[in-house]
Amino acid sequence: MGLQPFAMMLVAGLGSTYAFAQTGSALVDGTRTSTPNPAQAAERRTLSPEERGDIFLARKMYREAIETFREGEPKDPILHNKEGIAYHQLLQLDQALKEYQLAVKLKPDYEEAINNIGAIYYTKKSYRRATTWFTRALALAPDDYKSAAVYVNLGSSWFSRKNYDRAQVAFQTAVRLDPEVFERHGSFGVMMQERNIEERAKFHFYLARMYAKSGRNELALQYLRKSFEEGLKDKEKASEAAEFNPLRNLPEFKELLKLEPRVL
Repeated sequence: MGLQPFAMMLVAGLGSTYAFAQTGSALVDGTRTSTPNPAQAAERRTLSPEERGDIFLARKMYREAIETFREGEPKDPILHNKEGIAYHQLLQLDQALKEYQLAVKLKPDYEEAINNIGAIYYTKKSYRRATTWFTRALALAPDDYKSAAVYVNLGSSWFSRKNYDRAQVAFQTAVRLDPEVFERHGSFGVMMQERNIEERAKFHFYLARMYAKSGRNELALQYLRKSFEEGLKDKEKASEAAEFNPLRNLPEFKELLKLEPRVL
């Protein structure tokens, strides 16, 4: 996705941490044998290819993750989706696309893989196709916080197509479903979230307006600062947007107006 985040990768559900416990041993008839208690035995159970692959993904060992996922059931759509994510992170987009498409072929209502196909097209700057796939994913996804990342993706594709009104609606929906969706950083799971937009200054300005309108002044000021630093055109005119009226008397807002633009 130009996978470097400007603010999110996406996502929905890797997050598992695996602990490996050491067990004691004892001599039985001169032979050393392991004598774990039941809890230790449970922790020592053999991990599945998916679980081991997840560990490699979390460690950013993407080629090892791919090899491990391939040890699993060849017709498991989840494994193909995760293999696609590993290729995606390696920027091997065509191979990632093949894995996502195979996941969808095996499970036609697999909204995470459908979203990820959209992310591939977004990275390739095929924004119209990306919009189609993100919309398709949302038609299958529940209307809850898990869908917020897809709405961010959809908003990003509309924004890149310069349809700012539709982008704003999508971003507002994302924030309604997950108020922290733009602030999340960290590991990813089974769904890619787009965080790379070319018009960064304008994008951050839209986020500033959105947060100001909802009364989240600290975030509004944060994104307004970013937009000014990134060279937003007509800074003085932009600052007159009605959403910023509650901020005008704040010292922080007045200081922002004095900023000289610079590219980060």
